Amino acid sequence: MKIVLNGEPKQIERATDIPGLLEELGLAAPALLVEHNGLALHRDEWPRRALTEGDRVEIIRIVAGG
Repeated sequence: MKIVLNGEPKQIERATDIPGLLEELGLAAPALLVEHNGLALHRDEWPRRALTEGDRVEIIRIVAGG
């Protein structure tokens, strides 16, 4: 299925929801913020967000520093 990930077209193979997408991309969930089709999601909402063709997903990595 094709989605738009951080503004770029992306073919995903197995993912059917947000946690599956993060796993497919090899991203560690604790340091991420996710927006799905323009809606910022709380982490507990991720499993309930099914992915469909053409969805827009933004993933932001939180980085601490000083």
